Amino acid sequence: MRYKKRTEVNYWMSYADLMSAMLMVFALLLTLVILDYRELLEKKEKEIQEVVSVKTEIIKALTEAFEKSNMAIEIDQQTGAIRFPGSVLFETNSSEISNEGKAFLKQFIPKYMGILLQDRFKDEISSIIIEGHTDRQGTYMYNMSLSQERAYSVLEYIYSDEFPNFKERELSKKYITANGRSFSSPLTNEKGEYDANRSRRVEFLFRLKDDEAIKAIEKLVNE
Repeated sequence: MRYKKRTEVNYWMSYADLMSAMLMVFALLLTLVILDYRELLEKKEKEIQEVVSVKTEIIKALTEAFEKSNMAIEIDQQTGAIRFPGSVLFETNSSEISNEGKAFLKQFIPKYMGILLQDRFKDEISSIIIEGHTDRQGTYMYNMSLSQERAYSVLEYIYSDEFPNFKERELSKKYITANGRSFSSPLTNEKGEYDANRSRRVEFLFRLKDDEAIKAIEKLVNE
């Protein structure tokens, strides 16, 4: 009488093989995710470089345009903000533009708008901001009101009948705004100490369309 040999199935081996296969699939998926993420980072890094390149070009153009002038301005080489002392435009505690200030703006605005809104840059520009800033004398709200009135006075004068026409006049209305900052953004001297004279100022700034997105990306990349 023959007995059939009992066949034993090694279920543990089959389970181990299954786990190995699952790990291989997981590793493959993880590799694909990493490759996709790396590709995304490389794409975003390229976008960052393009935006930085445009900003650098604009700052260079502004610097070259105004470095040989006798205008009392300061150009921030990091942001492109152009600053000039409030005393150039206004008397103390006043938001009425002085005659000296009007002459200054007549010289400054056509050149400034001509650079920012040229064909090379205008599609990259999101906004142009006039900002009024004060020193720390007086209350925050008093200075907020004064800084806003000064910024608005500059804006109002640029588009008044008194101001000479310039090529980008109508186009610039799509971009420009005016804000007051009170004494919330003071400046310092070379020693890093609070400087009341520098803090009393008007600034012209520009924003690029991708600025906020780039800041978010840079934060993500640097984490």
